[in-house]
Amino acid sequence: MSQPVPEPVKVAVGILIIDGKVLCCQRKKNMRYGLQWEFPGGKVKPGESPRDCLIRELQEEISIAVTAIEPYAKHIQSYSDNGVFAVHYFLITDFQGEVKNNAFESIRWSSPGEFDALPFLAGNKPVLDRLKEEFTGS
Repeated sequence: MSQPVPEPVKVAVGILIIDGKVLCCQRKKNMRYGLQWEFPGGKVKPGESPRDCLIRELQEEISIAVTAIEPYAKHIQSYSDNGVFAVHYFLITDFQGEVKNNAFESIRWSSPGEFDALPFLAGNKPVLDRLKEEFTGS
């Protein structure tokens, strides 16, 4: 008898790009998927839209106020520990404030050509590939 497929957890994440570099965030070592890299964001609360979730999460995690946001991609990712996530990606095209690390092991601005050197969460691969294609043509 097969196990029921868990309902995906809705997550909203932001792709911040400044001067051709993308903000990459490393999960804290004691978290699920610890020390892997991702984009900032978090879980959507009941009754909250992914867009509103991301605006809230970016204020909490990196101290910015989003002023312009565009949907970029959406996909579902399953992990070997039975984690299933419906990830909503947004481009953050304008914001106020200085990026400050409030929630991560570390953060860094990376060019798309540097993505392969960082151990990103597997679910980010399609978006990483798309960003590399759009920014470098490869």
